[in-house]
Amino acid sequence: MKNHIRELRKAKGLRQEDLAAALGVSRQTIIAIENNKYNPTLELAMKLARYLHTTVEQLFIPEESP
Repeated sequence: MKNHIRELRKAKGLRQEDLAAALGVSRQTIIAIENNKYNPTLELAMKLARYLHTTVEQLFIPEESP
């Protein structure tokens, strides 16, 4: 699943460490999510959306099936 986390984080002037600390996760978790290596739990996705002032639907883009 693709996402817009990196773009929104940078637009707000946040470092990965800042976002991770605010959400109670590790920096490695933020890196993995931004690089599409890890899909967050629904709870974490909602926290991310809330913190970045957006919706889960706008934050994450499902990959289309062929």
